[in-house]
Amino acid sequence: MESGGWVDRSVGDGADAGGAGGQAGVCRVVEVSVAFAGYAAVFDVVDRAGDVMRRGAFAGAGVVPLLWQHRGGAVGSLSVVSEDARGLRVEGVVADPELARLVRAGAVAGLSVGYRATSVRQGVRRELLSVDLVEVSLVAVPMQVLARVEVVP
Repeated sequence: MESGGWVDRSVGDGADAGGAGGQAGVCRVVEVSVAFAGYAAVFDVVDRAGDVMRRGAFAGAGVVPLLWQHRGGAVGSLSVVSEDARGLRVEGVVADPELARLVRAGAVAGLSVGYRATSVRQGVRRELLSVDLVEVSLVAVPMQVLARVEVVP
């Protein structure tokens, strides 16, 4: 995974290259995107609504849009969306500069899934056995406490 950015090659009197005492002609990389990886859902864990996602629920899921708080247009892209023994693992890049800054700083670390339930088992808890994955979102407060961004290189 790679972070993106642009290179500022401005040359001036030093004031624009690090303030007083800065060096004119110094290149600095300003990060405008950030790569990340994490779990958008973790199996067999009760979420805040009382639902439990079961292994195999995302079988056949492909890459879907990456949103912010389940709203609006895409704020980046996902390159990996796959189930493993723990849950739904995702890898992607946040392209929105402000959101990328917040993810990089750890201020936004929640992940969440938007889905349509296609098979459920109702007992004490609603067990989601199969879902159609619609989107993955970065969120301030995830419904599932363990659904988190885990890697930001």
